[in-house]
Amino acid sequence: MRINKGSASKVAQILPAYEAFEPALALLRQGDVVAVPTETVYGLAGDATNGTAIARIYEAKGRPRFNPLIAHVSDMDMAMRIGLFDPLSQKLAQTFWPGPLTLVVPLKPDANIHPLATAGLATIALRMPRGFAARLIAAFGHPLAAPSANTSGRISGTSAQAVAADLGGRISLVVDDGATPVGLESTILKVEDGKVRLLRPGGIAAEEIEAALGTRLERGAKGIEAPGMMVSHYAPVAGMRLDVGQVYPGEALLAFGSKRVKGADRAAMLLNLSPLGDLREAASNLFSFMQQLDRTGVSMIAVEPVPMQGLGEAINDRLARAAAPRNGS
Repeated sequence: MRINKGSASKVAQILPAYEAFEPALALLRQGDVVAVPTETVYGLAGDATNGTAIARIYEAKGRPRFNPLIAHVSDMDMAMRIGLFDPLSQKLAQTFWPGPLTLVVPLKPDANIHPLATAGLATIALRMPRGFAARLIAAFGHPLAAPSANTSGRISGTSAQAVAADLGGRISLVVDDGATPVGLESTILKVEDGKVRLLRPGGIAAEEIEAALGTRLERGAKGIEAPGMMVSHYAPVAGMRLDVGQVYPGEALLAFGSKRVKGADRAAMLLNLSPLGDLREAASNLFSFMQQLDRTGVSMIAVEPVPMQGLGEAINDRLARAAAPRNGS
């Protein structure tokens, strides 16, 4: 079976997950890429052992090649063939896999991961997803590199329609399994010298991990050690103002909770991440609401404060990167 590759003159086909399995497998076996649903966000998947497939991921996303990719695995056996797991990393995997946790571990010398996927690092970021992606990896037999299915630096896609609107002219197939339940990328951890360091907050709250380990997480990255660590990332076209106390005329408002800031009634558009202040609901809505507000054409999105506890840490991380100064600005 041969499937036509996407090009600028074509639009990606969107297929429901129950129809897309074999077409997705066929594309992967050709060294092509497929946008697939995971529990976090949609990922742009390609064979992590194939340099052509990895290059296509970088090309489709416009992603800097110094920014490494996560290799997604179907089971622990596949993970152990790729990375070296110390006892703490094994405990984390056993506790939170499959799920929205990525572990950065030393890359095995004989691991068949293409060097483009690791961006020259001696480590590999590994995750075991649930659902369609897990079944696809198991059938494919190789790990899949699958960064978020969006143009690099822009808002991550949490629906097939959002992915197609962004990357539709650059890829052939988007697998539609509805809105992603978590809505934020995975939490990334790295174990060093018997301590666990949080490289990126994400879909599992730091407090939940600390409760499972019985110890506090270290914080602070040493450069780009894993995906999603660039200062400017997840950004809309519009600018963003965070932790606002007032909305100015012409701004859209990304709200949170039951109380509104001054001027909210004058917002060009208002979307509330969670009227009841539920951080899990807020996380699942974050990227889709940012996209909706951005599509209004406003030049600025004002964002009400979001608490830092629980998943609020990951939400605030994404908002801070979305609001950061961008290249050339």
